Amino acid sequence: MNTTYDETYYAHGTLAERWERALLFFDAKDYAAAARVLVGLVEEAPEQTGPRLLLARSYYHSAQLRRAEAELRTIVERDPVEHYARLMLGRTLQRQNRHEEAESHLRIASALAGDFEQPRG
Repeated sequence: MNTTYDETYYAHGTLAERWERALLFFDAKDYAAAARVLVGLVEEAPEQTGPRLLLARSYYHSAQLRRAEAELRTIVERDPVEHYARLMLGRTLQRQNRHEEAESHLRIASALAGDFEQPRG
């Protein structure tokens, strides 16, 4: 496929139309295509968490773990209490066999979600 046509397709439409297209690709488990749409959305609206989080998830599911990690770290830097981003960052690090690094993010995500261990007694 022609690269220019290809990029035009993924970048075509309003932000809302491209968001819907990205969701359709993601729901169809075409994570690489979803990521191609979402990259443009994130570039145009870098302050929005939703598109960046879905981009990270798309990267995660298409085994682009370093890219997923970068997006998740950006979210966590901006919003340290974004528990789902923390959870995904922990899982992304686990998939890269960085278990010790993952553990702190998973613990924080658990605490933010209210999943505290019950005392035994």
